[in-house]
Amino acid sequence: MFASVVIEYSVKSLNKVFDYKIPDDLVSIIKVGHKVIVPFGNKDVEGFVLKIHNDINNDLEYKYIKEIPNNDFCLNEELLSLGKYLSDSLLCTLISCYQAMLPKALKADIKTNINIKYDSYIMINKDIDVFNYIETHSRNKKEIEVLSNLIGKRDLKRNYDSACVNRLIDKGIIVLEKEESKREISYETITTKGINLTEEQNNAVREVLESNDNKFLLYGVTGSGKTEVYIELIKRYIDMGKTSIVLVPEISLTPQIVSRFKSVFGSNVAVFHSALSEGEKYDEYRKIFNNEIKVVVGARSAVFMPLTNIGLIIVDECQSTTYKQENNPKYNAIDVAFKRGEYNKCKVLLGSATPLLEQYARAKKGVFHLINLTKRISNTLPEYETVDMNIEAKKHNYIISSVLDNEIKSTLSRGEQVILLLNRRGYSTFLSCNNCGYVVKCPNCDISLIYHKSSSSYSCHYCGYRTFSSTICPKCHEDAIRDLGLGTEKLQSIVEKKYCVPVLRMDADTTSRKNAHQKLISEFSKGNYKILIGTQMVSKGLNFENVTLVGIINPDTSLSIPDFRSSERTYELLSQTSGRVGRFNLPGKVIIQTYNKDNYVYNSVIKNDYNSFFNYEMNIRKKLNYPPYFYICSLMIISDKFESAAVVSNKIKKYLDNNLDQTYIILGPSVNSIVKLKNKYRFNILIKYKKDDKLKKVLNEINTMSFKNTTVDININI
Repeated sequence: MFASVVIEYSVKSLNKVFDYKIPDDLVSIIKVGHKVIVPFGNKDVEGFVLKIHNDINNDLEYKYIKEIPNNDFCLNEELLSLGKYLSDSLLCTLISCYQAMLPKALKADIKTNINIKYDSYIMINKDIDVFNYIETHSRNKKEIEVLSNLIGKRDLKRNYDSACVNRLIDKGIIVLEKEESKREISYETITTKGINLTEEQNNAVREVLESNDNKFLLYGVTGSGKTEVYIELIKRYIDMGKTSIVLVPEISLTPQIVSRFKSVFGSNVAVFHSALSEGEKYDEYRKIFNNEIKVVVGARSAVFMPLTNIGLIIVDECQSTTYKQENNPKYNAIDVAFKRGEYNKCKVLLGSATPLLEQYARAKKGVFHLINLTKRISNTLPEYETVDMNIEAKKHNYIISSVLDNEIKSTLSRGEQVILLLNRRGYSTFLSCNNCGYVVKCPNCDISLIYHKSSSSYSCHYCGYRTFSSTICPKCHEDAIRDLGLGTEKLQSIVEKKYCVPVLRMDADTTSRKNAHQKLISEFSKGNYKILIGTQMVSKGLNFENVTLVGIINPDTSLSIPDFRSSERTYELLSQTSGRVGRFNLPGKVIIQTYNKDNYVYNSVIKNDYNSFFNYEMNIRKKLNYPPYFYICSLMIISDKFESAAVVSNKIKKYLDNNLDQTYIILGPSVNSIVKLKNKYRFNILIKYKKDDKLKKVLNEINTMSFKNTTVDININI
């Protein structure tokens, strides 16, 4: 018997399977999907079995599989086929796809130890007359106490004096047993009342259950109760004996959502996201693998969880860019969800108040079944006001306008809470010399360093470079370095001084520690802080009863990003953040501070008119050949030398021109907006197309190209 194995090896040319003999002692054990240890070259590596067969090439000498490190685990048929699909569609190695599906403890990695946690239990040896022992050893009070407590039961060893327990074990009076235990993930316990769905919500549930369609878009305004619809649907599928996956885009959303789901479904819920420890991920994965779970809630990677008998996959806040993996394999969790939906013949439900234009366009065409939730549960939409910062600047109000200032004071006087959105972290976003104009930049990246006052450091948010802050200019040596620009840290300092109230900050700096999101959300929910300042983390999925005012600081920054999606992302950010107010019985107000008051994005947000924004933006997209009218593939050519990146980019452009016809629009090569990142120079080539008949073949050829005397990486994003 032979096994075809895909091995963990970083060389692209080894993206293929290798055949190994199966030892006699493993023939009856080994299965397709098992992780195995095999010899490769002069070392041992791990891989996954893709096929078991008897096809022999007599010209080859086969090595033997050495070991199955974990007999209880294997990739199931669905995940094996899913890995093949991802490898083919994303032009990446097969092993990288399987690795992306698994927690660290189960990846193919010879250095990884499986992290199993055990609890030690003690019980009285059934072969011992314990009552006689107690009678004859009555002077040993500690031993008698232990034995008296253990009569008729077993208990955790740690509940008793260790020295005393060990003596009794040595004497054979009690016995020790080990049992695998699962790490418990703590989330705030909340009490939920029975859900009374509105007519709209009931109709939404009915449409999903009764429709013959399998792809749905639930378009509901913020506060319309999409989560209640999700919960009711999952209940129905559990009653049918089915399981469900719920994807959320941000780790920050997980605590509240998980608490909500656990309050309804209890121990049937498993959680999976990057903030868990490796041990917690391992335990959660095994619970799912062993069919102990009905509902999985998590971020992007949760889409790979080995649930069986899936009835429903929900993608909440489906517009979020975080569903797209940035590193290889560059999968989109939504695409994976649809693929799993096809395999399991189950329904996939996308939900959003601000769906991507492509998603909404497909819904309008009937590719997705469109379901609308038009009414808020509270029946009240927030009041909007835009503030012209050109006028405010003349009054020297550069950060907080007089309008926002008055509203904050009024809100605080009523005992209510405020959220301020500023989508830039750090203290100052720009550092320059007043004397010579020198700009403090990252030595590894073509980007200005950010000043962090709390750590007295300048840091790069791209590569992680950090250095101590200094006001001495390295160029002219004058004491003239000044910090400019506004980040969340500076805004927090300003607001605390101005209003003399506790201010909470939620950004990547304050949420880096384990369970930080949960703690911050809990503190604000309890009313311990009156004002919450945050980046886009505060814009989605959070429910605070006492928040009645949202102030949006400097949204123009996101509009100015050179990306065809900048308007769409700004609309989403503002709409979602606005949705944090007026969700309950209290009326809410949103104040948008901008230097571009008449921009159509702001007007659409104020009118809560997604359709007018959709129509306006679609017209632009059509004229410029952008999605959904065209698909886009980007190639990034990366090298530690600028000249090498430029030369290879031109060669690739020439190859594309010669091998693709005129139906493909090829733009570039051009330098990236951040030309140097982590000491690597970057060039871009953009391909617009409607059909990819030839593209995959051409890209595969480019992916395997080698260039003499040049070291480059070609990063393909399709």
